[in-house]
Order: sequence, then structure tokens, then C-alpha cells
Amino acid sequence: MSRTATPLLLCLLLGACTPTGRAPVAETRTPPMPTATLPETVGKVADASRAEHEVALDAAAASGPAPRQRTLETLTRMAEPKRLPAPPRPAPLSPPPAVDRERYQAIDANPVHQVATAPVSTFSIDVDTGSWSNLRRFLNQGRLPPANAVRVEECINYFPYDDAPPTGRTPFAVHTELAPAPWNAERLLLRVALKGQDMAKQTLPPANLVFLVDVSGSMQSANKLPLLKSALKLLVQQLRAQDRIALVTYAGAAGVALPSTAGSDKAAILAAIDALQAGGSTAGASGIELAYQTAQAGFVQGGINRILLATDGDFNVGQTNFEQLKARVEQLRTTGVQLTTLGFGTGNTNEQLMEQMADAGNGAYAYIDTLMEGHKVLVNEMSSTLATIAKDVKIQVEFNPAAVSEYRLIGYENRLLRREDFNNDKVDAGEIGAGHSVTALYELTPAGQRGLIDPLRYGSDPRPGAATVARSAELAHVRLRYKQPHGNTSELVEHPVRRDAERALTAASDSFRFATAIAGFGQILRGGTYTGQWSIADARALAGGALGADRFGYRGEALRLMDLAAALSPQPPQATAPLE
Repeated sequence: MSRTATPLLLCLLLGACTPTGRAPVAETRTPPMPTATLPETVGKVADASRAEHEVALDAAAASGPAPRQRTLETLTRMAEPKRLPAPPRPAPLSPPPAVDRERYQAIDANPVHQVATAPVSTFSIDVDTGSWSNLRRFLNQGRLPPANAVRVEECINYFPYDDAPPTGRTPFAVHTELAPAPWNAERLLLRVALKGQDMAKQTLPPANLVFLVDVSGSMQSANKLPLLKSALKLLVQQLRAQDRIALVTYAGAAGVALPSTAGSDKAAILAAIDALQAGGSTAGASGIELAYQTAQAGFVQGGINRILLATDGDFNVGQTNFEQLKARVEQLRTTGVQLTTLGFGTGNTNEQLMEQMADAGNGAYAYIDTLMEGHKVLVNEMSSTLATIAKDVKIQVEFNPAAVSEYRLIGYENRLLRREDFNNDKVDAGEIGAGHSVTALYELTPAGQRGLIDPLRYGSDPRPGAATVARSAELAHVRLRYKQPHGNTSELVEHPVRRDAERALTAASDSFRFATAIAGFGQILRGGTYTGQWSIADARALAGGALGADRFGYRGEALRLMDLAAALSPQPPQATAPLE
């Protein structure tokens, strides 16, 4: 800025020039600055600023002390560095929401069948219990389980029942009961129950066990590998000197962490379990192959030969196709080695894979959500978990059209068999462990009652016709086929159900009423298609009156879970009182 322009600037700032004394200011053009380095340019600007500062003060001094003071304050403010507003603080980074990749098999509830057109029902028994403990995990987390996570038969069979054990050479006893359905007074419930012969742990045959443990990165959380290790230690404490155990692990690859070791060498076994650490991807198929090779190498003729696969089911390396994995396990079961699966954890649980692999491997599936559940499966029920007393067990029920017009099997949707499969010994079915309780429930429409399906206008006459008087007194005829644990030829058991076997629901056994309450509860969680207005509160009331001895407290816990489910269920809108 030139010295001529400086007094004019001061006049404008101080108001010293009168409006009539303004003179036109000629436009000046500042010549371009020559190229210079940054320090030189900064120095020149600083010198020019000091010179203009002194000229402005001299001009203000000539006008008196007050203008000089105001000029000094103004220049001081202009010289102060600009204070820019502080940038906003970034919001704290929150962890990304967990991706729920849990997988369940899609299940459609069994439909209603007319006895006139489909009088025979055939299915494989199921002793899996994983659905109930998984359901419990959801409720304890404060949410209702997905409908497909609820398999009603597994919920029913989670609980032991006080049915009489077998007395003859057949390894299980057959019991039937008949009483009205609590959710529909026009329907009956038929309970078909099997009670397996129990065996004390000390009398079990020698065991050749292989722990197949998933140590992939997905198993790091506390409810996976750490819980798994604690649960396996419980089983180790039950092993005898004649038992042997090996430890196979898999992550990116499979390996033997502990060769076959006598059950008496608990220190070595526990040390190998303690050394397990999670990391890497999940090559489950290679682990299964190595586990079967290890089990076959230590095979005990006439003994227990079993793999216990403990995983969250997240197979993501190597063979990951569900059907091919299942088919491979079906091939390997011909070696005489059985496969039990133990599910752990949340978020990426592949329950369909574990449940179906256990079925294919002639074993059972359990879900371990707490150490107490690990104790139930591996200690309290060790005999039934390890020892098989009957294999390929099938049930076939033929209904008398003179007594029953419709029926519906509750649960067992993925265990249905064709009628011709019953007598075919090459068709695989379920296994019963020592002391196992198995219950199946049918909902029936008695003849003469209004059913869910309209009768055919041109259908055949469902009346018994030439049936004998003895057979016309029957409601249904139950047949079972099973094989001895090491046999290949099935044996037949038959059990008729009489029409006069019906009892009032209040007169039915605790086992009948409690199983019915759990069946109703499970159906409600799946949507309640066939339970009408019957509620969780109704199921709880029925179960509460049928607790029985409840030795381990499982039934009492069921009541608390029903309370949780009722609190978490959507409530119907409340009617509002009219305004006065």
C-alpha cells in the first residue's frame, strides 16, 4: 500500500474526513511481485506492515491523543491471529453390529391326514435334544427363537419321563396313553412312548472315543471353545481305565492333538484339552475324515466306538456342501463308528448341518449353551449319550377308520418315512441310547366329530365293514422295528391301542400331561397353527401341575422359560375405556 493511500484509510477509520471532503481516489494497479522464495516473501510483507503501522500512528498523532489510541486498538485487533472454531470431535467408533448367520432347516408343520385315504403314518424316532437348549439360549438372551429353530419333538424328548422300563428281551418298553387335547376339546391326543433299558456307567462296554474339536477362529468367544473345553473335561472325569480317548482338532487343517490315550491318564488328556487355542478358518470335512481314521485305528470290537464332534458348525474351507458332507458321513457310518454332534455358541451356528450329520452318523445332536447343559449331556446322561441299545428304530401307526377320521403327527417333520420304508432294513432310522425316553404325540379327530378336512362326496365308506369285533374295538395299531446295536436284521414289536383307553386329561399320567404342555408350548412358538386360542399361560398351568419328581429340576426350569416367552411375546391390544 502507498503512503498516499494510508491517510485516506485512516480518515475512513477515524471519521476525521467530512463527507464533503472526500476526493476521488485514482485506481492503482499493483505490479506483479517478482518470484521469490517463501522466506523472502514473508520478510518483505512483515517490513511493509511495520512501515504502514508507523505511518498510521503518525497520522493519528497529528489529530490528537484520542484518535491515536483508537487507531492503536484497531490495528492491534487487526494484527491478532484469526481464531478458527475448533473442529468437531469425531464420534467414538462403535463396533459394527454382529452379523447373525445362524442357519436352521426350514420346517413345515405336518398336515392333517384323513384316515380314509391315508390310514398309516411312518417315521423314524428321534432322541436329539438340541432344539430345547437352543430355545433356552434365545429366551435367556431376551428374544423369541426363530420358528425353524423350534423342533417340537426335540423339545418333548429333552425331558426324562417316568415310564416303566422293559422287562423282556426287547431293549425298550412301549407305552401308549389317550386323553383329550387341551387346546381343542373335540380332539384326542395319543401318546406313543418308548423307554430304553438303562445301563450303569460301570457296566458300559469299553469305549473308544475321539473328540473332534473345532479350533477355528470362529470359536474364540467365551461360549464356544472355552465352554467346550470345560464340558469335555467333565466327560474325562467319568472315563475308566479300559476306555481310550483321542483328540483331533481342525481349523485351516486337521491334526491329532492327542493320540489314543487310556482313560486313566487323565492328566495327559486334560493337558491336551487345556492347550487348545482358536484361530484360522474351518476345514471341517478334513477333520471328520481324520477323526474316522483315528477311531478306526483304535476300534474296539463289541465296544463303544464314537466320535464327539464339538463345533459351531461354521465349515468354510474344503468340502462345505451340506448334502455332500451328509452323504460322506453316511458312508463312514458303515465302519461301525458313530457320530455325536455337540453345538456351541451363537451368531454363526449351523444347526441344520449338525443335526443332520448326527442323524446320518447314527448319533444324536445336543446343543451346549451352559456348563450345566454340558453336565447333563456328558455326565448325567453319559450312558444314553455313548451307549446304543437299539438302532434303526421306526414307528408305524395304523388308524382304525371306524374310530378315527383324521390324525396329525406333532413334530418329527424331518423324520418322516414312506410306508414301504418300514419293512426295508436298508433304510436308516434313529437310535435309542441306554435309558433314553422317546415320546411321539398324535392329535386325532374321533369318528363322528367335525374334522378339519371336509369328507369326499364320492369317497369310499370308512366304516369297518368286515372287520372282526375284536379289531373294531381298537383305535390304532402301533408297530415298531429295530435292530440290535451290532445287528443287521430288524425285529418287529406290535402294540394295539384300544378305543376305551381314553382317560380324562386330569387322570392322565404326569408324563402325558407334561409332554402335552411342552408340545403345545413348542407349537405356539412356531406360530400356533393348530392350537387355537390356547396360550403360553395355559401351557404353563398344565406343566405346573405335572412336575412329578423332577429330580434334576428340568421341568421347573421349563416353567421359568415359559414365563420369559410369555413376557417376550407380542401382547394383544388392550381395549380402551370409552371417554365420558
